[in-house]
Amino acid sequence: MKFIESDNLPQAIGPYSPAVKVNGMIYTSAQVPVTLDGTMVERDIKIQTRQVLSNLRTLLEDAESGMENVVKVSVYLENIDDFGIVNVLFAEAFGDHKPARSTISAKGLPKDSLIMIDAIAMGNDYH
Repeated sequence: MKFIESDNLPQAIGPYSPAVKVNGMIYTSAQVPVTLDGTMVERDIKIQTRQVLSNLRTLLEDAESGMENVVKVSVYLENIDDFGIVNVLFAEAFGDHKPARSTISAKGLPKDSLIMIDAIAMGNDYH
């Protein structure tokens, strides 16, 4: 088991690792819409979704993987009515790659986020 840290993302806000690699698979902690310095982006679903997907991409790349290796994604939305907007941005981020996905409506997300996303991905060295 390898605990993945990233100098390209803000520090975790609790006693957990941003990602863990086990047997070639990477399990990420949920990403919230914060910049490298820990600042929350504007409370707008498009801006927050783009930031979360960017953070996820960065974390996966730091873990020697990428969006094209994602197997499963969990999306947590404060407002399920944002589902359509998130779908469009999700498709932009993943292109033709279509991982399995769950989308859950959840109130009280960390840092008053509108969205957070976690993922399971294969490492580049997965066989």
